[in-house]
Amino acid sequence: MLIIRDVTDADAEHIDRVALAAFGEFRSAYSDWPAMSAAVSRISTLAAEGEIVVAELAGGVIGAVTYVAPKRRKPAFFDPAWPIVRMLVVDPAYRGRGAGRALMDECVNRARRDGAAVLALHTSPIMTAALTMYHRMGFERQWDAPPIFGVPSAVYLLQLQSRGRQGGGGSAIEPAEPPASAER
Repeated sequence: MLIIRDVTDADAEHIDRVALAAFGEFRSAYSDWPAMSAAVSRISTLAAEGEIVVAELAGGVIGAVTYVAPKRRKPAFFDPAWPIVRMLVVDPAYRGRGAGRALMDECVNRARRDGAAVLALHTSPIMTAALTMYHRMGFERQWDAPPIFGVPSAVYLLQLQSRGRQGGGGSAIEPAEPPASAER
């Protein structure tokens, strides 16, 4: 049975290993795989920026994601008021079992808990399985984000509230351009 739960200190090594395995299939796409792999293999350090959630199956960690609440520190190409998703990873041996979607659903739940009108993320066109899932969930592409070691990236938003309806501390946002602080 798949369990979605908050990270514990004992999970750090496991989620770092899952992240490296998840991104490893794309190693030839990155212009500097050693630098990218070094960054990816430290997903556990994102706990300082947000809430790491893990997917556990049969007692082992098979996936993780970081939810960064509104007003918390995040890359400049995001509106600081938005909650964001960072580093969704699922062990390649366990893909297709619903762990990625369950982790994303938990991020949506947390964004709603925080009264957010939208949930944002950035991803790359090389992440075809993730992009398919994001589109099915209702995420829409907004604008380009800076490339990551030579791989293009874009910002996507999911509307959590109906346009024009207020509730839970925010109203729907219709972004047309990146935040002024973002590099173009």
